[in-house]
Amino acid sequence: MVEKMRVVIITGMSGAGKTVAVHSLEDLGYFVFDNMLPNLAEKFVDVMEKASQFNKVAMVMDSRSQRFYDQVLPSIRQLKRREDLEVSLLFLDAADDKLISRYKETRRSHPLSPHGRLLDGVTAERKLLNNLKSEADIRIDTTSLTPRNLKLRLNKIFGHGEGSNFYIEVMSFGFKYGLPLDADIVLDVRFLPNPFYVPELKHLTGNDAAVQEYVMKSPLAKEFYAHLRSLLETAMPGYIHEGKSSLTIAIGCTGGQHRSVTIANKIATDLKADGYQVNIHHRDVDKAK
Repeated sequence: MVEKMRVVIITGMSGAGKTVAVHSLEDLGYFVFDNMLPNLAEKFVDVMEKASQFNKVAMVMDSRSQRFYDQVLPSIRQLKRREDLEVSLLFLDAADDKLISRYKETRRSHPLSPHGRLLDGVTAERKLLNNLKSEADIRIDTTSLTPRNLKLRLNKIFGHGEGSNFYIEVMSFGFKYGLPLDADIVLDVRFLPNPFYVPELKHLTGNDAAVQEYVMKSPLAKEFYAHLRSLLETAMPGYIHEGKSSLTIAIGCTGGQHRSVTIANKIATDLKADGYQVNIHHRDVDKAK
């Protein structure tokens, strides 16, 4: 049986959280197109369906379509009639006063009232979107939801039982080449025994078994790593609960050749064994070669 392509149409009131929805679905592996013209929606789906690496797509269709808006509902209905697609219409809403407050915080103008009163734009949009709201498969009122809680809600709805999309990047680096700017957790392992001063290990790296054995046979390294494992086992579920979609753990030593590479490899291996999605990257391992 051929798996159907999942298609999510994101719509709703301006200021109700569509940007959060876009980012949430991207984190769940959806290819997302914002502000799709309705008459191009089916062509877009056809193109993505032919690209075999995409089986989940989402698109935003809302009041920004302006004069094309009359085509939105017919376009969605046409997609829903296709047997090769699993289509969901998501409508995000919020109370008028909350929408106005959010617009004032961002100092943006409303798409239906760019030079007039915000309330007039909200009222006109609500009337325009009424039919879309009535046909929505999923309606979420974001009036009292924080962006994090909206993201968690969307993860539960569109995760399709695939488990957590929490992704971990483990990297090694050398302090002599600068700190990584995108790291969430930075650990300094320059206190561990340094293979650089062992002639037969100097020109090897932490990807070599001899270096790994030298670093990890130290009682200090064993004690440090046991504490690190305990820390990560405690912290990872907390990051997931807070709605974080990815985490970068950076391990640094002097040159990024031996100790940091060894520890980063061991962390990545153990986190994978724990069931996490992990990528390993050694930023400076080839710098001295």
